[in-house]
Amino acid sequence: MNNPDDGKLGISNCIRTLRFLNNEMTQKQLAEQIGVTRQTVMAIESNKYSPTLEVAFKIANVFNLPLDQVFTYRSEQ
Repeated sequence: MNNPDDGKLGISNCIRTLRFLNNEMTQKQLAEQIGVTRQTVMAIESNKYSPTLEVAFKIANVFNLPLDQVFTYRSEQ
């Protein structure tokens, strides 16, 4: 799967797509459901911030998906 961040290591996600597919949920709505600020959701979506494990699980739960379908980890191979 090609990622626009090819070459970057670390955690990436598909939260923006999932929000869109979930009745075009806003960042604010997601933030309220998981107990963080909209700015935190924005930073996580843009891969500028890696969420805590607890927040990552909360996000996955909102979309009723396993963690590895919301977040992916790239390491050197």
